Amino acid sequence: MNMRKRNTTECWSGGVLGKNIPLILKHSITPLITLLLLFLLVHSTVSAAESGNSVVVIYNSSMPESKEVAEYYAKKRNVPPGQVVGFDMPMTEAISRADFRGDIQRPLSKFLENKKLFTIRSEFVSVTPGEPSKVYWRVKESKIRYAVLCYGVPSRIMEDSGLREAGVDKLPEPLRRNSAAVDSELALLPMNDYKLPLTGVIQNSFFNSTEPQSFHPTNGILMVARLDGPSAAVAKGLVDKAIEAERVGLWGRAYFDLRGLKEGEFKLGDDLLRGGAEAARKLGWELVVDENEQTFPTALPMSQIALYGGWYDADVSGPFAQSSVEFMPGAFAYHLHSYSAATIRNANMHWVGPLLARGATATIGFVDEPYLGGTLDLGVFLSRFLRGFSFGEAAYAAQNSLSWQTTVIGDPLYRPVDRGPQQLHERLLAEKNKLIEWSHLGVVNLNIVQGYPAEEVIEYINEMGTNSPVLMEKLGDILAGQGKTWPAINAYAQALNLKPSPQQEIRLLLTLGEKLSAAGRIQEARDMYRLIVKNAPNYPGIAEVNRQIASMSDRPLTSP
Repeated sequence: MNMRKRNTTECWSGGVLGKNIPLILKHSITPLITLLLLFLLVHSTVSAAESGNSVVVIYNSSMPESKEVAEYYAKKRNVPPGQVVGFDMPMTEAISRADFRGDIQRPLSKFLENKKLFTIRSEFVSVTPGEPSKVYWRVKESKIRYAVLCYGVPSRIMEDSGLREAGVDKLPEPLRRNSAAVDSELALLPMNDYKLPLTGVIQNSFFNSTEPQSFHPTNGILMVARLDGPSAAVAKGLVDKAIEAERVGLWGRAYFDLRGLKEGEFKLGDDLLRGGAEAARKLGWELVVDENEQTFPTALPMSQIALYGGWYDADVSGPFAQSSVEFMPGAFAYHLHSYSAATIRNANMHWVGPLLARGATATIGFVDEPYLGGTLDLGVFLSRFLRGFSFGEAAYAAQNSLSWQTTVIGDPLYRPVDRGPQQLHERLLAEKNKLIEWSHLGVVNLNIVQGYPAEEVIEYINEMGTNSPVLMEKLGDILAGQGKTWPAINAYAQALNLKPSPQQEIRLLLTLGEKLSAAGRIQEARDMYRLIVKNAPNYPGIAEVNRQIASMSDRPLTSP
């Protein structure tokens, strides 16, 4: 969006705003300490960050860009050179089962064993009661937990119509398929000698796990993710943004786009997304939850996006279809659709590629139809990811099926909560980092969830947030919810003068226009809408803004 930044002070000179509306007075800050301590206590679950020693990096040796991404990642994460390997693969996103086996699965298995990254020994296993035990080779020791597939490595294993397996006729019709995501199939590499069926799904025994260290090849799982996207540059950017978020934290707003379904076979999709919204709410995130049947409208000013979960549209739509999207560093974005990752290397088709191209740091998608029961449990994912799991750990805790259709895109080592919240809060304060406003907002939201009196929350904002557009907008929302129209307008006006982000600025102008109009301040309301036309001419809702301006032309003005 092409917007000129400007000082909005002139909007209020000579008007009622800032002249006749008193600010809320500040009081003793004693309750504020209690609020902050509660926030830090609830967010106290963290896990230690892991080094590149726990990763094997795989690239397509047929593509120079693939090797470039692999080397870039290895340097950024200090992956030992002996744990970076290239295999000659097709330069397509889809790969046959035979090529997957011959070009990726078997070479990788051999590499891991030769490099002693996997130590494999035999053991006797009784598969069926009453039958004699069989000898299987399994991973008894492993130096790695993650595999990173780089831009250029195929993402989808095509259906093999010639594959014949016993018992297929007993499976539900939708599961009689042997196609799969490369990631999901490779996750079972430690179980390779068990000859697991390729048709249908393999139940993920780590689904909903709360023990991140249990995700280990010695327990039968290799956490596989990919650095991918519409270009090698996008793939490399996923690493940079993850590392930046680890340094300063993952901050911003959380948007959840539901369909408002109360019954029917598709209600499960809403339930999975609502679980994500609830997990974020309990942890103090600033939420926007939409229950309308349609996806987010194009004109919705989505500012400072840290988390997104939505569903239904086949191709990127709404605000995400714009060329500029306000993703924060480290942002996770997930759109639930059967073919969201049918192609990853296109910036305008489906969802995974466009979300990455527009700035998301991590996402999860589906290379083929998974059916709702085989999709991501967003509540499980966010409850882990926002409490100390790595991206890889959270992704595999939230999948109930493996050898299926899920692809995990992003740095699996990415851990946005890799230190205590008090340590991060104090670091941002010491650095005078503007992101501290989001930590304060977390204090506010968490204590609202915990039922603290609104007066104490307002007091906290007035002590901590008078220089923050984020906190001043929140103050306006709280006051508006209490029916205090003019104090709310005053707070929104303050936020507008504190250099909000472009999308937040549009939202504030729209809010002020609406509230001033309802209060009879037609001239001031018209001024707000005109500022959008002047400073954001490419805003998708500009036609509606012009209609609002036109509708006010004949309305009488109210004197101060």
